Amino acid sequence: MDDGKTTEPKAKWWSRPTPGRSTRTAPHEPSPVEDAMPPADAPAVTDPPQDAGYELAAPEPATAETPSPEAPSPETPAHEIQSHRTRPPEAPAPQAAQPLHEPDQYSTPPYGGPGPWAPAPPVQRPTPAHGTPVPPPYAGTNGAQMAAAPAPAPAFQAPPPMTAPPQHGPQAPHAQPQPHAPSPQWLQYDPWGAPRQPLITTQPGPPLGPDGRRKKRRGPVLIGALLLALVAGGIGGGIGAYIERNGGLTSVELPQDERNGGGRAPDSVAGIAASALPSVVTLHVSGTTESGTGTGFVLDDRGHILTNNHVVAPAGSSGDITVTFSGGETASAEIIGKDSGYDLAVVKVSGVSGLKPLPLGNSDNVQVGDPVVAIGAPFDLSNTVTSGIISAKDRPITAGGEKGDGSDISYVDALQTDAPINPGNSGGPLVDTDAHVIGINSAIRAADSGSTTEGGQAGSIGLGFAIPINQGKRVAEELINTGKATHPVIGVSLDMKYTGDGAKVGPKGADGKSSVTEGGPGAKAGIRPGDVITEVDGGRVHSGEELIVKIRSHRPGDRLELKLTRSGKDLSMTLTLGSATGT
Repeated sequence: MDDGKTTEPKAKWWSRPTPGRSTRTAPHEPSPVEDAMPPADAPAVTDPPQDAGYELAAPEPATAETPSPEAPSPETPAHEIQSHRTRPPEAPAPQAAQPLHEPDQYSTPPYGGPGPWAPAPPVQRPTPAHGTPVPPPYAGTNGAQMAAAPAPAPAFQAPPPMTAPPQHGPQAPHAQPQPHAPSPQWLQYDPWGAPRQPLITTQPGPPLGPDGRRKKRRGPVLIGALLLALVAGGIGGGIGAYIERNGGLTSVELPQDERNGGGRAPDSVAGIAASALPSVVTLHVSGTTESGTGTGFVLDDRGHILTNNHVVAPAGSSGDITVTFSGGETASAEIIGKDSGYDLAVVKVSGVSGLKPLPLGNSDNVQVGDPVVAIGAPFDLSNTVTSGIISAKDRPITAGGEKGDGSDISYVDALQTDAPINPGNSGGPLVDTDAHVIGINSAIRAADSGSTTEGGQAGSIGLGFAIPINQGKRVAEELINTGKATHPVIGVSLDMKYTGDGAKVGPKGADGKSSVTEGGPGAKAGIRPGDVITEVDGGRVHSGEELIVKIRSHRPGDRLELKLTRSGKDLSMTLTLGSATGT
């Protein structure tokens, strides 16, 4: 039924874009919609700015599926049908609106062609209000069929767009919001298109981890680094070993004195040692209960060697004595004679040729301060050389006494030296600058802390004592010739407990007889029991031990000048020394 409404076909304001068929309307081809002009009282539509970021699409041409122009499409909205019906039935076709400017030869929207219309923009998502979180980007896949990483959200959130005022009249399109620059992830989105690649181009790579980050391939990198380190270490080690074996990449020669060292002066320590060492030997003594080490020196080419009695004492009557020469040769030795009162002994080696005797000097000519050299085997360190000076002369010392009966006590009017002497130096020579023997090293004065009850031996503190060679020569000759040594005596018994100054003659002897031997040297000189001897040959005597030392420093038959005190009177007398056989 005709209700007076027009049945003209409805003009399409928007159409679905078809991929590959979207075209622009030529400027000289007017569209039916373009011919329609809005009423004069309709407000003008503001042209979108050129930087809006979109363009209008051209109307889609009619196809077989397009509804007939005689009737409205059943899908046409009611308000558009109403607008179509209220159009004046006989409205004359208005003239095409003339553009207000010349056509743009570059077809720049929105002035690409005549008329107010330009190609429609692509489908856009509505811009969220200011402050609203941006939805996640399109969840596409990359070329590796893996989920693509979402595109980063724009750092700037645009304010709400401004919209143009609504148009009035039958031909007025719906008011459109003023668009703004869209987010990058929406530029190529098509809700009607088939799924395709994500908006952000990605390169195929390793899968993403649970946190969305790309997994790093650390395994191959670490293996490669390890192999490189091993190869570099091997090369470096080989180079280092080569440098070490060959003395470096270049040979290094250090400057050195090319002068010939030559010999040393005969009176220097080196010259003295070179001359004396071939005559010095080391003795190793072992017995049934003890053993020890000492030193000795060659007296003649027959193999006689002089040493200390306490060095050979451990051998006893059946022990072994081995002599080692400076060149390393060894030989067995036997005891020829020994004397505990002088602490001297002579041993002999057999079957040894090429012996070099050590010359003997004169100990009476020695002066305090003369340089000396001591040679020995301290602590079994053979061929040890030390040097010093003569510190003092005529030092009365006693040594031994381990037996308790006094039979092993030695009395020595010794030479004192600061040349280091230690256990093992005993029996070694003390030589002068001519490499002549002036003494036999026999005793040392140890510090109190050096003595221990556990068998420890004290070292040198610079107080060494040597038997004068003049006394040693006489005793050695007697021991070689007779096997015994003679002692000078005065024929009196001394009171060893006397604490006063001097040596006091005792009231009685050891056997209960008179302390002055009848017919002896003392009786002949006029000595009586109770006399106190204060001087011998002008030397002061302070004790009984000192008197014995001074007497034994002489030979039997020597004449001595004595001074003594008797009942408070000072007396002088002359005494001729007698002789006694030692042990």
